[in-house]
Amino acid sequence: MALSLILLFACSDGSEETIKDPPVFKSSIPADKEENVSPATQIVVNFNEVVYLTDNHGITLNGNAVDVEESYTKILINAVLLKGEEYVVNIPKGALINMDGVLLAEAIQFSFSTEASVSVNLKQTLAVANPSAQAVNVFNFLLQNYGSKIVSAAMANVSWNTNEADWVYQHTSKYPAMTTFDYVHLQSSPANWIDYSQTAVVEDWWNNKGLVAAGWHWNVPVSEGSETISFYTENNSFSAADAVVSGTWENAVIEADLAKMAGYLKLLQAKNIPVIWRPLHEAAGNIYEYAGGTAWFWWGADGAEAYKSLWIYMFNYFEAEGLNNLIWVWTTQTKDDAFYPGDTYVDIVGRDIYNQSSASVIAAEFASIQETYSNKMITLSECGSVSTIPSQWSAGAQWSYFMPWYDYNRTNDPSSTAFSGTDHQHANAAWWISAMGSSTVITRQDMPSLK
Repeated sequence: MALSLILLFACSDGSEETIKDPPVFKSSIPADKEENVSPATQIVVNFNEVVYLTDNHGITLNGNAVDVEESYTKILINAVLLKGEEYVVNIPKGALINMDGVLLAEAIQFSFSTEASVSVNLKQTLAVANPSAQAVNVFNFLLQNYGSKIVSAAMANVSWNTNEADWVYQHTSKYPAMTTFDYVHLQSSPANWIDYSQTAVVEDWWNNKGLVAAGWHWNVPVSEGSETISFYTENNSFSAADAVVSGTWENAVIEADLAKMAGYLKLLQAKNIPVIWRPLHEAAGNIYEYAGGTAWFWWGADGAEAYKSLWIYMFNYFEAEGLNNLIWVWTTQTKDDAFYPGDTYVDIVGRDIYNQSSASVIAAEFASIQETYSNKMITLSECGSVSTIPSQWSAGAQWSYFMPWYDYNRTNDPSSTAFSGTDHQHANAAWWISAMGSSTVITRQDMPSLK
């Protein structure tokens, strides 16, 4: 807490007022005019004595207000630094005060630059051996707009509908350019409540110039012979490592599931519909976030090598089936490059971000991922409760596309009163209005025909 200015009065006996010295700047990290600073560096300013921040201290980084903490004889400036940038720190006169109540007498300014970023050189061809003309058209469209425009996307409510996209349209008068389906109910289809062979909803979206994406929350038996299925790791003994080993019960399961999935994807291929395909997502869970972190889903529970083998097994299986309409998206948890299947098997790298209101923090994540995968487009493949798309874009998070997750209760039933509400668990109407009103956001009405 900042100290109030202490006024010193002359002693009652008429003796002269004691003169106190102001705090003196000693050094900074980074030093003034330092180059090639790591973006992970924290900005520290050291003084000759204990200092406190005054109210409305006015300390800035490149002219912008920043979060600053007192730390005994130093102050810590909390900021997200990006590679290849120049920075100027300004600490105004009077921004700090010492224990004697004397204010900083002179302004402090220092500058530094961060290390250069790796140049982006995007791979121009798809991973599949003989991609369909439509898959190439979609991929080229994403490449052409990367860094200048961002594609809007919505998630189906659970599985096989465009409810979220319809809800966005209701509040913005614009449809997202992309909608994403989920084959989570593969084991149940076909049924009277879910049948992935009924592709009219996907066809209608594609025929209206919309992009089609799909994911797969892959449910498996939690133990051999069990009728209980789950995609979570908890209470699930299904082994990703054994799944690719011929003769195991797990291999029999995935062979059957992949055959069924390939059949459904071929129905879309037959309609010349390309699919932005994002399976086996978030594999590392929070393994790299803290001690004791775990993979959330079974496909990551046996570690990186088993996961990569499973990804490649799926990729090769679909290749052998002649599926050429897929654009493969791998999702990073950051710090998990060990889980990356390899450039040969991936077209786009995604990142899922939730509960992050700082656009600069999000931009730093984007920059870090782009640095790691410099030949891939990077996308915000899932999000919820994040800063607005215009603020992210301005901060430097220039994703290929963005997609908030669905709110089950809000959009499950389009005929319900709930559907007309403006609140949303992950992205409310105001958030969407901000996004769809941005000149950098591509909506469905902006889409060319990619047939």
